[in-house]
Amino acid sequence: MAVVTAWCLLVVPGAATGDPHAAGRSAEASAPVDREAPTAPRGLRATGKSTTTVSLAWDAAADNVGVVGYDVYQHGQLMTSVPGTTLTATVTGLTPDTEYDWTVLARDATPNVSPVSGNVVVRTDAAPPDARAPTAPANLRATGRTPTSVSLAWDAATDDVGVTGYVVHRDGAPAGTADGTSTTIGGLTAGRAYRFTVRARDAAGNLSPFGGEITATPGGRAAPGVPEPGEVTTILAGTDVPWGVAFLPDGSALVSEREEFRLYRLTPSGTRVDLGRVPGAQNTGGEGGVLGVVVSPTFAADGHVFVHHTAAGGNQVVRARLVGDVLSEWTTILSGIPKNRYRNGGRLRFSPDGRHLFVATGDAQNGAAALDLDSTAGKILRIHPDGSIPADNPFPGKAIWSYGHRNVQGLAFDSRGRLWATEFGNKKYDEVNLVERGGNHGWPGCEGRAGSCDGTVPPKVTWRPSAASPSGLAIVDDHVFVATTAGQRLYRLRIDGASNLVEQEVYFQGAYGRLRTVEVDPEGDLWLTSSSDRDGTPGNDRVLHVDVVHP
Repeated sequence: MAVVTAWCLLVVPGAATGDPHAAGRSAEASAPVDREAPTAPRGLRATGKSTTTVSLAWDAAADNVGVVGYDVYQHGQLMTSVPGTTLTATVTGLTPDTEYDWTVLARDATPNVSPVSGNVVVRTDAAPPDARAPTAPANLRATGRTPTSVSLAWDAATDDVGVTGYVVHRDGAPAGTADGTSTTIGGLTAGRAYRFTVRARDAAGNLSPFGGEITATPGGRAAPGVPEPGEVTTILAGTDVPWGVAFLPDGSALVSEREEFRLYRLTPSGTRVDLGRVPGAQNTGGEGGVLGVVVSPTFAADGHVFVHHTAAGGNQVVRARLVGDVLSEWTTILSGIPKNRYRNGGRLRFSPDGRHLFVATGDAQNGAAALDLDSTAGKILRIHPDGSIPADNPFPGKAIWSYGHRNVQGLAFDSRGRLWATEFGNKKYDEVNLVERGGNHGWPGCEGRAGSCDGTVPPKVTWRPSAASPSGLAIVDDHVFVATTAGQRLYRLRIDGASNLVEQEVYFQGAYGRLRTVEVDPEGDLWLTSSSDRDGTPGNDRVLHVDVVHP
């Protein structure tokens, strides 16, 4: 397997600009650098729990200089940090009777970050019995219609403990959920009458009586230039964490299965043809595996496809040749991208002119790496299709296009050739960014617009992670579609003349589970994949087709 390797010159900022501090920084740059990471903490164990807390302990990690801190994660989200002399932590603010998956990493002063510890799964205690259901939502009403959707609103229900959400029923069956007292139900047929009603839900899972039922009919004309999501059909069920989707010239798609390491070809009619496993692919027990897939813009001539996957030496991008249904000539074009259990990035996208391949990476659970221009972690990279580094990249000799990213899993270009990206936040804000050449997008000091954000590129829109955790990104007629995992919904926003994202709409909330990937097919419709990997049930995910009405 051929490996393309690039040797990079470290450029010291200010060395050629008259910066009075440049000499000092040059001396620091020539000093020995600690590159040795701590060992992984061992013996992670639960020492206590309640309805809303979990207490953990672990054995000390070792380091050549010294461990300065430990970071406690729950399914890839940083929950708390403690000093290097502390080997215990208690996390608060959890949900009763909920399963949490814990890991710990050690840091030294550089900071180098250890491999991940073993994991421990803990279920919080159940809350005291709550047998009282919320009251029924009242005054259900239709507040808007398009040819493929109906917008609904209702008055809030009440509960002795608290209402946590609402379940919307359409024609007698659940059709979605809502966090608040309004929602849009999409995927409808123009001119057909639908019956709607709503129930409230509390933290114990008690459901209220049904509120009053109304009948509403989608109709009218879509606004000029606005792509409206319409009817949803299942192309394939029973697949396993379908992560990457890329279309071939014949209209079929290449799809990757993250945990199974497979690629398969899927026709619009639902025929699946397995193409085999990606050589050397591994998972990480979290978010690693076979991730993004993209087809060469010159596929008709070269037959090339590109895959982003986790391997023994880190995450990497490989190229293969597809002839018929046979993949061969596997070649590694970019290797050594840092990996960890979580935050491995993974999306691939060619530039509109087809000359450059953009690679989204995660910070591999090491926030400092996102700002380190000697690391490919926490970056958007730009390379040629053979893996070489373009001469006009912003940092000479480096594949880096932008930096300061936590975990980018969505890339797409708009009609003006500008690159947009989705980014998983930590505790505060998820982001959609208009990516700037050479730009610092803020992580880890800045999350959304919170923290130390001076001199960084601000996001164009933010959400709380519970309402988003954005992965896939597609752009249709300069409308951005974002597939979300924790939020279990598809967002649509318009790019306005000032390059802002406006007119947010929400589709399919709670209807199809965790949504991982959204892509535009050759007909201008959307393919949407579900990714319910957190429930531990293999083969329960789907590839969906969303008809898009183009006015």
